[in-house]
Amino acid sequence: MIDRIEIKDRLALLRQELKRERLSAYIFPTSDPHQSEYTADHWKGREWISGFNGSAGTAVVTLTSAALWTDSRYFIAAAEQLEGTEFQLMKLKVDGTPTIAEWLGRELADMTDKSVGIDGMTASAASVEQLISDLRAQGGITLQTNFDVLARIWKDRPSIPQNIIEIQPVELTGEDTSSKLVRIRKALRSLHADGMLMAALDDIAWTLNLRGSDVHCNPVFVSYLLIDSKGATLYINKEKVPTEVEAYLQEHNVKVEPYDSVAQGLRDYFEYNILLDPDEVNYVLMKAAKREIVRESSPVPMMKAVKTEAEQEGFRRAMVRDGVAMVKFLKWLEENPNQTEISVAGKLEALRSEQPKYRGLSFDTIAGYEAHGAIVHYEATPETDIPLGAKGLLLLDSGAQYQDGTTDITRTISLGPLTEEQRKVYTLVLKGHIDLQLLHFPDGARGTQLDAIARQPLWQHGLNFMHGTGHGVGSYLNVHEGPHQIRMEWKSAPLRAGMTVTDEPGVYLEGRFGVRIENTLLIVPAEETECGRFLRFETLTLCPIDTKPIIKELLTEEETRWLNDYHERVFRLLSPHLTVEEKAWLTRATTSI
Repeated sequence: MIDRIEIKDRLALLRQELKRERLSAYIFPTSDPHQSEYTADHWKGREWISGFNGSAGTAVVTLTSAALWTDSRYFIAAAEQLEGTEFQLMKLKVDGTPTIAEWLGRELADMTDKSVGIDGMTASAASVEQLISDLRAQGGITLQTNFDVLARIWKDRPSIPQNIIEIQPVELTGEDTSSKLVRIRKALRSLHADGMLMAALDDIAWTLNLRGSDVHCNPVFVSYLLIDSKGATLYINKEKVPTEVEAYLQEHNVKVEPYDSVAQGLRDYFEYNILLDPDEVNYVLMKAAKREIVRESSPVPMMKAVKTEAEQEGFRRAMVRDGVAMVKFLKWLEENPNQTEISVAGKLEALRSEQPKYRGLSFDTIAGYEAHGAIVHYEATPETDIPLGAKGLLLLDSGAQYQDGTTDITRTISLGPLTEEQRKVYTLVLKGHIDLQLLHFPDGARGTQLDAIARQPLWQHGLNFMHGTGHGVGSYLNVHEGPHQIRMEWKSAPLRAGMTVTDEPGVYLEGRFGVRIENTLLIVPAEETECGRFLRFETLTLCPIDTKPIIKELLTEEETRWLNDYHERVFRLLSPHLTVEEKAWLTRATTSI
């Protein structure tokens, strides 16, 4: 439960420090020094100062006001969490919403000290540079980047995690670390760079075939990796590195140095130039580099996105185990209807934990019944938890980390009688979900070019959703992975065979219900014609899609055939791992329509 009194007290402490430093405002981004989407507790300063716990957003506090910017996934949740605090909700990409710089320009117009603070270690170089320019245009507001105010006012601040790291076996990665470093150096040469500083935690874990547990639900570890033409240096607190991992790193010519010495490592870097991705490297470290800087995007995310054959097979195995857990859960829910949102999330987690190679959740389960299903990233708390009724829809978005693959699945489940509106919306979302998976498309097409396929059935009926249609998924790594995405906004990363991507259209009607259906897909070769090479999707997720809400007349013959074929495959692959009773339940759930 968010304590509004605590938020008020924290703002008072903050403003005392701002006055002491002659600052008129302070900016709290969501990110950590590595530009992570999900951060270790030590860097959750935006949540601490505002009470808003979503994975995206920026809080800004002046001496007299406060505001928080976030995207459409969190409009409803943020409004609830900010209620009763000073914070005004700013809805990104909504007409009339000012930018941070514009808002600060208005708020600081009558102030003498037009200086704003931000911790330059927790903001990317690109974002800080843009902010400096935007603030300058608002009447000469200056930005200070060398002041971490949280170090003074957050008295019980969690420490930086010190969890032990482990080796991810090469039989699961399909490529050893030395080979990856050779490929990275080759890519750097093509960009006329002699080396690079890698700051993204999942890129480091992938490159070194190591995994950790420093960030909730993300098997990564807090570190930097500096690569030069001859070797590499991992900057990490050494107590996290057991003897066998240190020996493994030495075998691949990777030295280990303390985490907080990375700035000195940049100053001592001996090559002629260094690639620093301005969207990945924070502002302070960008300024610490003494050699010529090559400002280019890191080549590593695209390498990581294309899965090896071993990783692809790992995904397929993990999806079978995850599907078994989902079937056991759906059968249990049908037989034990007197549940709450929290109890169903707990039961699903328990069933997943029984599966081999289970390492934890890939994100906190979203279990939203009826109106809560319209809150895109809803997470039930003891205060918001509600019982499930014998009617309506339960939106269940969940996933797991297995050592050989990461899963992400959403099913919207009918718990009893539905309204005609619910059935229609459900069927239209399903049509979009299926239509995307039926698609063949040219090798190298962009996700933005595919996005409208999943939305077209919704658009025809005046419906839409504001989040992306699909994102990459890591191989026992982060559940959200780029650089490719399927979304309305332009994304330049090409789609290639070997990439994973989700397919998750939805509709959210505030105060009534939400529907989302999601599978994780693998991009595979289709056919080659005189017009070039084409790709298609292999559906990795194995779990029945609820057919009870479907208005069959709205589905085309091709969509119906896809659904029946999918359910036949789900039964064929999962049934050997089920009991007689579970197999009987799955037979009913996958019956052709």
